[in-house]
Amino acid sequence: MYRFWTVTVLRFVALFFIIAVTIAIYCYPGGNIHNPAQPGYSLTHNFLSDLGGYRSHSGVVNFYSAFFFNQAMFMFIGVGIGFTFVPRLFKADPLNYGLSIVGSIFFLIGTICFAGVGLTPHDLYRPIHVFLAVNAFRFLVPGALAYLIVLLRSSVDNKYALVTMFYVIATSCYVIYQLVSASPLDSYDQMVEAATIQKAIAFVSVATIFSLSFAFASQITRLGLR
Repeated sequence: MYRFWTVTVLRFVALFFIIAVTIAIYCYPGGNIHNPAQPGYSLTHNFLSDLGGYRSHSGVVNFYSAFFFNQAMFMFIGVGIGFTFVPRLFKADPLNYGLSIVGSIFFLIGTICFAGVGLTPHDLYRPIHVFLAVNAFRFLVPGALAYLIVLLRSSVDNKYALVTMFYVIATSCYVIYQLVSASPLDSYDQMVEAATIQKAIAFVSVATIFSLSFAFASQITRLGLR
């Protein structure tokens, strides 16, 4: 049970997200918030949420792209559930156990927000969609920070802590960027900047979840659990 929820599920969701988003990109009809005539999807001119809209910015029904993207986002609820099993892996150390509980609570809330993004297409439920998309990362920052401390204090290889540290720094910078930057609706250049940064943070997030699955796997092996 431990290995399934803390290793298998985390790896599956991370890989499924990459595959599903790749398919969604291929299926996207076209258009961005400033140019509805843009052909197809652009990594620098489209946001990830564009993939999940009921219609693309070109006005075409976006069924296939939305199906894969929204399904991939909803799957993050599995990561949140998986993290509720992780504190038991660090129960021998009271401080690590307490920090991992705190971290798992934040990860659960953050991943619920990600799942909510998949249930609220941006062109149908924009206010709640934006709220969930923005706050998902803000909940993951303290969650990742708590687990960074846990990993540094545990016997788990420090390379996993380094990946988590990079994630904490990168995501914290992204949250600050969201707070101080202009709206991508204001200009074409701002859209390109924001869309590009979003892709980078999304990749780092998925890579960190994948990395943590190996950290948890090593802890399971050390404890002799299944």
